[in-house]
Amino acid sequence: MIKISEKEGREEKKSLKEIVISEMRKCAIEPHHFIKKYCLIQHPQKGLIPFILYDYQEKTLFQFVKHRNNIILKARQLGISTLVAAYILWLILFHNDKNILVIATKRSVAKNIVTKVRIMFENLPSWLRIPTDENNKLGLRLVNGSQVIAESSSDYAGRSESLSLLVLDEAAWIEKIEDIWISSQQTLATGGDCIVLSTPAGTGNWFHRMWQRSQAKEIEFNTIKLHWSVHPDRDLMWRKRQTDELGDKKACQENDCDFITSGNTVISPDTLLWYEESCVKEPIEKRGGMHDLWIWESPKYDKSYITVADVARGDGSDYSAFHVLELETMNQVAEYKGMIGTTEFGNMLVNISTEYNDALLVIENLNIGWAVIQVAIDRKYKNLFYSSPDLMVVDVQQQLDKRYDLRETKLVPGFTTSTRTRPLIISKLDIYCRDKAVLINSKRTIDELWVFIWNGPKAEAQRGYNDDLVMALSIGLWIRDTALRLKNEGIELQKKTIEGFGMPENILSGRNEKFGDNPWKWKIGEKDEDLTWLI
Repeated sequence: MIKISEKEGREEKKSLKEIVISEMRKCAIEPHHFIKKYCLIQHPQKGLIPFILYDYQEKTLFQFVKHRNNIILKARQLGISTLVAAYILWLILFHNDKNILVIATKRSVAKNIVTKVRIMFENLPSWLRIPTDENNKLGLRLVNGSQVIAESSSDYAGRSESLSLLVLDEAAWIEKIEDIWISSQQTLATGGDCIVLSTPAGTGNWFHRMWQRSQAKEIEFNTIKLHWSVHPDRDLMWRKRQTDELGDKKACQENDCDFITSGNTVISPDTLLWYEESCVKEPIEKRGGMHDLWIWESPKYDKSYITVADVARGDGSDYSAFHVLELETMNQVAEYKGMIGTTEFGNMLVNISTEYNDALLVIENLNIGWAVIQVAIDRKYKNLFYSSPDLMVVDVQQQLDKRYDLRETKLVPGFTTSTRTRPLIISKLDIYCRDKAVLINSKRTIDELWVFIWNGPKAEAQRGYNDDLVMALSIGLWIRDTALRLKNEGIELQKKTIEGFGMPENILSGRNEKFGDNPWKWKIGEKDEDLTWLI
């Protein structure tokens, strides 16, 4: 039997201690070594298993260490949230006084990352663990002063003491994220880092804007894109099964890292891309002090036009806007979007409508729209749109003054957008755009359409955006295709009715001595009769 002297034993113990210290130092310096060798994760079928990093996960981890701020556009189920949890554990375990905050759509989602951190921590070798001051479902605080806390999205999220790291999980889906981001800037001002990660949820939202600005180098964020194909166990057959199981739209959203196909726009992304590539062009003229009135085509004497206006609510959150459309081709010939007083806007509408051959002027009459309409009435604009409660009548001021009692007919100036009419005009917008039957030249209008989405059953602008141009266009398309068509059908009916009255032959033939080819004017005895008010 070999005996070990007391001195040799002490040397062996010292060597073991040195090994542990060396290993701890390596873990502190190399997070990928620490994670791969000592972190266990909870597998839904296999239980606790080592966290063996895929190549794309290891590269992403290196990016976390290299860059202060990272934004990740990712497919689902790539283990990135788990990777972030492991990175958080490494930060709080090997660094003092690290304050880490995880914010997600719901507290349960944010808690999920903290739970992963706690599972990894509790299954570390004893010589790697350090005592805790707090350990619960919403947080883990170590005696070295480092901690991780989970919060749901709220007005107050992010307004804590200075942060070492802010994690925004599924950022494209977090409500009030603009407010959260603004409030967090003070807490990150001392040099904290940020990781933003999400699957895409359409264009125009905060996550999409941050990604675009990061790629354009407007802000100091490192971009990381993780397509479904980075996972070594996934191939085209797997992707096809995803479409079969989830449907095409949901599968694109979950896997393809494509902002366009992941969205819920009212008008299909393919259609909007077609407009951008085939129709959008610079105006030939920009008028006004702010150059807000754009002109693409001057008025032509033989064309008829319609001007459709949406008036700002007056609370400073939206814009007044209008389109001028050529009625036959539905080509957008002019457009305005800006912040302007009601009197100035009313005068602008009358002026532009007069310029375009006395265009039919349609003004949305909710809220302060009435103030704009009053300007047109005071100026006696002769082609102002009036509607009945069922929106089946279109007529003009001059005819109303001569022939109708407004109290009896219940006609009102302007167009009323209501819970009944809004779905109708949005449907008309969808049909016209799908058929490419309206020619939209304005990038401003297309930009609004990119963020005009289905929010449940309601079509509206994404939070933080406006839909003034979209609504004005929708109203114009509906009136052109419904009210004006019904009016023309009414004229034909009136003609047939008059013919049934047994008018003189020279009237029916459209010829008389005094009025030539006008069939709506004739002389009977000493009296000149004018029926043009009927049309």
